[in-house]
Amino acid sequence: MEEIEVKFLNINPDEIEERLKGLGGKKVFSKLYRRRVFDYPDLRLNNAGAWIRLRDEGEKTILAFKQRIGVKTNDGVTNDETMEEIEVEVSDFDKTAEFLTKIGLMEKFYQENKRIRYQLNDVEFDIDFWPQLEPYLEIEACSWESVDKAIKLLNLNSEDKKIFSTQQIYQLKGIDENNYQEITFEKMVKRSVRL
Repeated sequence: MEEIEVKFLNINPDEIEERLKGLGGKKVFSKLYRRRVFDYPDLRLNNAGAWIRLRDEGEKTILAFKQRIGVKTNDGVTNDETMEEIEVEVSDFDKTAEFLTKIGLMEKFYQENKRIRYQLNDVEFDIDFWPQLEPYLEIEACSWESVDKAIKLLNLNSEDKKIFSTQQIYQLKGIDENNYQEITFEKMVKRSVRL
């Protein structure tokens, strides 16, 4: 299923929250996400611009297959065409991780981020905070038309929108997530063997 989502980098979180509140947006939550990212040992998913993500969202745990579509570069400079995302809810973060390794996947890295979500009509606005990155805004909706309307409502420049993964944002900062086994707000632990 196509993920209809864009990102705006280097935002002022307080300013975005004030705009959303002024438009009638409702704050849904503010929470810490924990995630584990998996691939096959030969990195065939990574080589296809894809990955398996297991994310603990507090009240639920989501397992997802994600793949970049229309990849032009991996440096974060050029937008992809879109993203495919298939999600399924699972009951246990740690047991699902164990299951994935038992069937032959390897854990590439563990990562955390903080997210503040607002909802306005059918659009989700996520203000994301990641280790070593400036805050950014994700706008996700059920149609590209809704995304475009949301961009105008927030008075953002449509030419600044990015269609790519957080991994590409890290690439813009010169950080290759694959070089780390743990990326949290407290520490970034490099792996002893490069993938």
